[in-house]
Amino acid sequence: MTNVLDPTSERNVVERERLARPSSLEGLTVGLLDISKPRGDVFLDRIEERLVGIGANVKRYAKPTFAKPAPVDLRHQIATECQVVIEALAD
Repeated sequence: MTNVLDPTSERNVVERERLARPSSLEGLTVGLLDISKPRGDVFLDRIEERLVGIGANVKRYAKPTFAKPAPVDLRHQIATECQVVIEALAD
């Protein structure tokens, strides 16, 4: 079992099963979430190039601020439009 630490300071740890990774990203819609930290967009630009190169469809999203979790409506949009998500954490 892998332990994942949750940085949101939850008092009661919630057990979550890890989802199986897809065998390939070809043909899948991959969401790229920019958390609005400096240069995160630069990182995601490069990731997008690589994903498109292997046949993935890419959708870009951005949080209004890195200081707070993504708004519920944004999380819902990503969850309904994408099969995979990559979040940019860069400075």
